[in-house]
Amino acid sequence: MSRLPRARRVLISLLILGGASLATVLLGGAATSTHMAAIPQGLDYGMTRPSNHRLFRATYTPSVTPIPIGRLHSWTLHLETLDGQPIEGARIEVDGDMPQHGHGLPTRPVADANLGHGNYRVDGLRYQMGGWWVMDFKVSSGQQTDTVRFNLMLEK
Repeated sequence: MSRLPRARRVLISLLILGGASLATVLLGGAATSTHMAAIPQGLDYGMTRPSNHRLFRATYTPSVTPIPIGRLHSWTLHLETLDGQPIEGARIEVDGDMPQHGHGLPTRPVADANLGHGNYRVDGLRYQMGGWWVMDFKVSSGQQTDTVRFNLMLEK
């Protein structure tokens, strides 16, 4: 390649570099396209939901509305049996995810403040961007464990 005129060497180098860059972009886009799938139709965005196995019902109430982006806030999570009796002394694990982007929350929320009457404070919630989020609460009470999932559509 050193026998080619300088202008031609520069052109060939630019073409090689451009081709490599294009390949990187195309391969990167293909790799992330699975995360960018369409939002499922008919999602329930309600603030009250039964647990997966219908062992209890949960309702969340954010401390701030609309739910903020980029700011710490808390929720109150109310747990009750399906016949309306408050669930006391539950152990709750919290997890959040953004299915389209393949990442979770930038924080590790906890629900360890029992406010009484089936109410629990969830602290440390922060969403870094708008879009479709899911929040999972794994609840253990007595000998029973079940999970409830909430779908959120946060403003961008």
